[in-house]
Amino acid sequence: MLSDKEIETYRRDGVVILRGVVPPEWLDRVAPSVDAAFEGDGTADLSSLAVGGGGGKGRFRAGTDHWRDDPAAEAFATRSPLPAIAAALMGSEKVWLWEDSFLIKAPGTAEETRFHQDLPYFHLSGTQLATFWVPLDPVSADTGSLRFVKGSHLWDREFAPTMFVTDDRIAGAGGEEAPQVDPDDPAVLCVDMEPGDLSVHDARTLHGAGPNTSADRWRRAVSVRYCGDDVRVGFRPGIPTSEHQAQLVEGEPLRDGPVTPQVWPRT
Repeated sequence: MLSDKEIETYRRDGVVILRGVVPPEWLDRVAPSVDAAFEGDGTADLSSLAVGGGGGKGRFRAGTDHWRDDPAAEAFATRSPLPAIAAALMGSEKVWLWEDSFLIKAPGTAEETRFHQDLPYFHLSGTQLATFWVPLDPVSADTGSLRFVKGSHLWDREFAPTMFVTDDRIAGAGGEEAPQVDPDDPAVLCVDMEPGDLSVHDARTLHGAGPNTSADRWRRAVSVRYCGDDVRVGFRPGIPTSEHQAQLVEGEPLRDGPVTPQVWPRT
């Protein structure tokens, strides 16, 4: 499914864009779950965390671990083409699912997603951690396309986790303050995407996303986070621990089970 060039790009830049690799039937299957989560209690209102409670008419809502109680989200995370792609990009014999997220910016959402790394939010350590970002709508700069600092996964630096729409760090969390990033810097990758495309980035890659300034276009996306062979459990201060994550053992590798199911090879 992948070329040597795409694998090389991912490992060199910490991010790769793959075009047309998600069949439409998978997008159609998960889209109703994303819409229901936006309207219900399956997502949190991140716009409310911004200064002034959000300055636009739209809202930025997000949630995690939908796969645990939503069959469509579970199928998307475990049985779509994504796990096989993760294994190839990470060079991992096995792949485990860590979590999924629904990330929705309604038309007129003023909030940017501040530049951050994913790894500091996870109770994990290692280098074989990949985040997949799958848009359900066409994405462009005016609807909130992702921005990646190429090569930042190799900096050997860990930045403090923040509240996503502000630079305020999570209380009690470690790490240094993330640098201010110029979106126009040549090292920053910002691309348009269509449904069927996906981006994959290393969990250590510094990235963010713009606001959705469109008056009538949504930016709905499903994000899935996968782990490879070298990942170990490592609890982080300040980061919330879910009930299922509390069952993990510090320093242990991931094992197939209800907390971190093995999704490749399929069991």
